[in-house]
Amino acid sequence: MGATSITQELTCPIAAARMFKALIIEANALIPKLLPQFIKSVELVQGDGAAGSIEQVNFTEASHFKYVRHRIDELDKENFVCRYTMIEGDALGDKLESIDYEVKFDAASDGGSVCKMTSKYNTKEAFQVEEEEIKAGKEKAMAIFKVVESYLLENPQAYA
Repeated sequence: MGATSITQELTCPIAAARMFKALIIEANALIPKLLPQFIKSVELVQGDGAAGSIEQVNFTEASHFKYVRHRIDELDKENFVCRYTMIEGDALGDKLESIDYEVKFDAASDGGSVCKMTSKYNTKEAFQVEEEEIKAGKEKAMAIFKVVESYLLENPQAYA
C-alpha cells in the first residue's frame, strides 16, 4: 500500500471555535442544508459522534457518487482538531484503500482563523493517485469550506 499526502492552509475571517462547530460538530445538519443539490443527508450510523463513530454522507443524483462513510478517529473540541478516515464508499474507487483527513483550526491575530487540512490517500497495491484526482478533492473541500464561511458571515448569530 502506498500513500500520498497533501496539505492546504486557508485563512478565514470567522473565529476558530465557530468554524469548527459549524464545519465539524454540526456538519451533519448544516452541510445538507447549505448544499442540498449535492448532499442528500449526513447520518450517524454508529456511535454518538465522538471518536470511533461512523457517519455516512449520502449524495444526490447530481453526484456521480452514492455515498461515503467516515470513521471519526479523534475529535478534540478544545483544540479544534478533527481526524477522520474515509473507510467506505464509491468515491474510493478501485485504487484507494482509505483517505485519512486532519482538520485543525487555529486562532488568527485578527480574530479569524487559520484552517490547516491534511489528506493522506492510502492506495491499494502499487497504484499512484493522479494529480487530477487530488486537485478535484481539494476543490471540493475548498468549496464546502467557502460555503460554510459565507453562511457564517451572512448569519453572525449562527453557531456563536
